[in-house]
Amino acid sequence: MTALLTVTGLIKTFPGARAVDGANLDVQEGEVHCLLGQNGAGKSTLIKVLSGAHSPEAGEINWRGSPASFASPLAALRAGLATIYQELDLVDGLSVAENIFLGHEQSRFGFSRRRAAAEAATALLSRLGHGEISPHRQVGSMSAAGKQIVSLARALSHDARLIVMDEPSAVLDSGEVDNLFRVIAQLTSQGVAVIYISHRLDEIRVVGDRVTVLKDGKTVASGLPAKTTPTADLVRLMTGRDTEYAFPARSAGKTDDRELLSVRGISRPGEFDGISFTVHAGEIVGLAGLVGSGRSEILETVYGARKPATGQILVNGRRLRPGSVRAAVRAGLGLCPEERKSQGLLLHEAVYRNASVANLRRFSRGGFIARSRELADVTKAIGELDVRPADPVRPVRTLSGGNQQKVLLARWLLRDCRVLILDEPTRGVDVGSRSEMYRLIRRLAGAGVGVLLVSSEIPEVLGLADRVLVVGAGRVLHDGPAAGLTETAVLDMVMEGAAA
Repeated sequence: MTALLTVTGLIKTFPGARAVDGANLDVQEGEVHCLLGQNGAGKSTLIKVLSGAHSPEAGEINWRGSPASFASPLAALRAGLATIYQELDLVDGLSVAENIFLGHEQSRFGFSRRRAAAEAATALLSRLGHGEISPHRQVGSMSAAGKQIVSLARALSHDARLIVMDEPSAVLDSGEVDNLFRVIAQLTSQGVAVIYISHRLDEIRVVGDRVTVLKDGKTVASGLPAKTTPTADLVRLMTGRDTEYAFPARSAGKTDDRELLSVRGISRPGEFDGISFTVHAGEIVGLAGLVGSGRSEILETVYGARKPATGQILVNGRRLRPGSVRAAVRAGLGLCPEERKSQGLLLHEAVYRNASVANLRRFSRGGFIARSRELADVTKAIGELDVRPADPVRPVRTLSGGNQQKVLLARWLLRDCRVLILDEPTRGVDVGSRSEMYRLIRRLAGAGVGVLLVSSEIPEVLGLADRVLVVGAGRVLHDGPAAGLTETAVLDMVMEGAAA
């Protein structure tokens, strides 16, 4: 294979931190090169330098045999290097064809050539094996998987030779992930190279050819075979530790019988039916099931974001007003949503504002916010959760995924919530930070908080929860202790429930 991209000794520094510290990387034509590392290891900064979003202080980038320095993402794209971020930058109100050719529209004599654009878009989609997607369809009506295909087609419209994919499977179900891998294989068979970034090590085995590992901004391993390098070796390189998952020990037994949350027969037509369960003080209850089983919809209904058609929800024995988030929060419920960046965080605001936003009455004095107390209380909370860096005025968007999740936990700690609802709490969190997140969740339960947990990773639910609800086809198929339950048993229940 021919070297398409070579990076040598790259350095990028921000005020107070060196994000990339002498990183090396080489990518060959037609390969899938997996880039691994904990949150904060320098992956995002490295790809932003490659894409022209940042300028490095030192190092060399060699692109297609010549030294290169991209002044902007558009310059990189025109050179054939495209980046598809986890948060896709498509315009929902435009059609598929308009998104694909956005910024380099098909035109003649200043007039848009809609038919030519549609035909060209269909050709690009067909190249990706998705010629069935209409070029006239509005992108906002498409699934996450469909939007990814449109983003890939847009990259190909610029004749991209290297496509960087940042956590592309994070919002996809298993079938959509398989389709993504098929599309990637199609691209690489045409000589296009892919840099694939993911925290899911099982995906690396399937889709990857070679692996580069970053730690503390440095390349600690490069060119490892993706399919044969032991998982333990990859985890050790990323974290300095020997295990991918480290679940804290469960408590010896439930010491508090207080029923903090009681869900009684709630239903929403087409989503779930007759859901009942309880969460006690100090108990972690996990919802296990496949994507589309109704798990997230159940959580959102409990939290008041959706209104149940039937049933009741009680907190501390008091019935909640259905379909009211405000009532849920006042009753003592807190939610860390699946999409923390779009649904949970104010990305351009400081850490302290994100942590205090649900607690403004606590800091209000005569209609004004007592800023000194707000900063002091948030500083204490983020210190207890070991948010790094422990800087309350830092914009939350600059933190890693794991630390952003801790800021959301700090929000509900300040609120003294009774029941904490966690939807995919470790999505986008590196393997080193996962065990830390597990300890924090277990610590909250130890302090008497009831925890309701959803994760698409069944081993995570089984390892962390005290009790597990298996959900399938919108129904509770099993409610019992997590101890002794296996992933195979859960999947068997789900499959049987779907067939029933």
